[in-house]
Amino acid sequence: MVSENLTSALNKQIEMEGYASFLYLSMSCWCEHKGLKGCAAFLRRQSEEENMHMLKIIDYMLDVDAIPVIPQVNQPPVRFDSIVSLMHSVYEHEKKVTRSIHQLVDLCTKEDNSDTFNFLQWYVIEQREEEALMRSILDKIKLIGDGPQSLYYIDKEVETINAQQVAKATTN
Repeated sequence: MVSENLTSALNKQIEMEGYASFLYLSMSCWCEHKGLKGCAAFLRRQSEEENMHMLKIIDYMLDVDAIPVIPQVNQPPVRFDSIVSLMHSVYEHEKKVTRSIHQLVDLCTKEDNSDTFNFLQWYVIEQREEEALMRSILDKIKLIGDGPQSLYYIDKEVETINAQQVAKATTN
């Protein structure tokens, strides 16, 4: 059984994951429009992954007889200053999601809800991996630089990282 307080917190997480999915999709569209096809593919995959995260919480809530609320998702931005600021925004958003997951874990501990605590451990690991991935992309961008000629190399690096992530997901 999931308390009303925990149900509310899980519904807020559904909203956060849904927003992340739309945010990354919007970012993907911006990248595609700018000719950054590698970055666009990476962000499209990230969008799909965030949608899966949302659905996973919904399914869990249904399994424990809680009522998931499908939120109205706020309009994400459609224009970005640069690929560097965009990727930095992704990293900051992932850190925000991590904090939210940790708050959910803390709430489960306070409420002595081991089922939901165990369910959330997948998210704890996932978020650590997401933050590490985004830090590695930002580190590569720092090495490459962010001048106009660097965009090609940034796009190719992100395309390579995306291909590695797809291969990793396929083997798991």
